[in-house]
Amino acid sequence: MGGRDATMVLLDENGIRCDGRKVDEPRRIMIKAGGLKNADGSAYIEFGDNKILVGVFGPRDVHPKHMSNTDTGILRVRYHMEPFSVGERKNPAPSRREIEISKVIKEALEPAVMLEKFPRTAVDVFIEVLQADGGTRCAALSAASVALADAGIPMRDMVAACASGKVADTIVLDVNNEEDQAGQADMPIGYMPSLEKITLLQLDGVLTPEEYKKCVDVGVQGCKIVYDIQKKALKDKYFGKGDD
Repeated sequence: MGGRDATMVLLDENGIRCDGRKVDEPRRIMIKAGGLKNADGSAYIEFGDNKILVGVFGPRDVHPKHMSNTDTGILRVRYHMEPFSVGERKNPAPSRREIEISKVIKEALEPAVMLEKFPRTAVDVFIEVLQADGGTRCAALSAASVALADAGIPMRDMVAACASGKVADTIVLDVNNEEDQAGQADMPIGYMPSLEKITLLQLDGVLTPEEYKKCVDVGVQGCKIVYDIQKKALKDKYFGKGDD
């Protein structure tokens, strides 16, 4: 399929995207707190067709001991895609991309977690991608925040994450897999709404300064939508489901 055809399919003349959404509309998001009996905290997220499970363990002793920090706790994150999570079976061994995303999510969570409250210990975050459909790092980061809160880990705020991007010369919210492959830019954003702080910002593609600013603004609005769903997931678990 040529670039021109792809552009026409990605966004029609009415501003409707290939999956029927408007430019400022996220995919369907569902988050459930808890669910893993053996974990200290856990969460499950469906973000579009992404399905991701997160388990949190700790704070617990660090092994080997020399890896611990006397001044602060350490956060360890493992992001892993199941071999069946994508169309073509993936090698079960950790790929360079999985190692990179593990590091990115760890660095996005660190400003939120009060690691100084539990020195010499580690908090482990295990992320299992059961089904992938573009934007897994944002979905995984959002679920990891809920799992950390579910584990009772002290946090300054939860990190909510959503990607914006440029598709068919238009800034859109929550880039899906087709748009990621054929679009012009993708910008994953992690954001702490109550502190108004960005903890993750990456850009793959080219944007003008004006587009860059709009992309950040659109992404932050998406993060606020995710944040409300994160808070609802925790309320539903600890206070029972509301009427909505």
